[in-house]
Amino acid sequence: MWNDRYAKPGYLFGTEPAQYLQEHKAYLKPGLTALAVADGEGRNSVYMAAQGLKVTAMDSADVAVEKARALALAAGVEVDFNVADIAKWDWTAKAYDLVAGVFIQFVGPEGRMAQFAGMKQAVKPGGHILLHGYTPKQLEFGTGGPRAVENLYTEAMLREAFSDFEIVSLRPYEREINEGEGHSGMSALIDMVARKTA
Repeated sequence: MWNDRYAKPGYLFGTEPAQYLQEHKAYLKPGLTALAVADGEGRNSVYMAAQGLKVTAMDSADVAVEKARALALAAGVEVDFNVADIAKWDWTAKAYDLVAGVFIQFVGPEGRMAQFAGMKQAVKPGGHILLHGYTPKQLEFGTGGPRAVENLYTEAMLREAFSDFEIVSLRPYEREINEGEGHSGMSALIDMVARKTA
């Protein structure tokens, strides 16, 4: 399904990074290591690499990863791109200063908890998880994201899921976004920054 979506000309979600990442640029410090989870066509991993981070990115759609490689080449940055199924990714292979998940809501509660557990494993002590997605109200807007309410994030759900981390910030809000044809229009969003304390 994802290869079919990404096979269309151009970049489904645009080439600019998510506004969320731009607003959290303070966490993107040169020299840090980062993992971009389900990174798609590379807009977010390329942006992080341009800030001086050493970035590993993964996505299951090889069509998207090829576009991501082209985007990195055009930007003059290096990213370690991997074609990989998120459910089979070895989260223990390396620990990162930063793990970013931007609009990765394509699984239900069981798959989501496995994702979150893996992301938590992949962060070094003192490192951060940056998570950005949609709340259930997004179903009213219909401007992107999954159509299954169980895939969407609530503040309470994220607080519980990351109760073993220090939640630095967690904020639901509504805003107009324009991130390619895939994410365009008024949207119900939620942002989280969580720090691994031990």
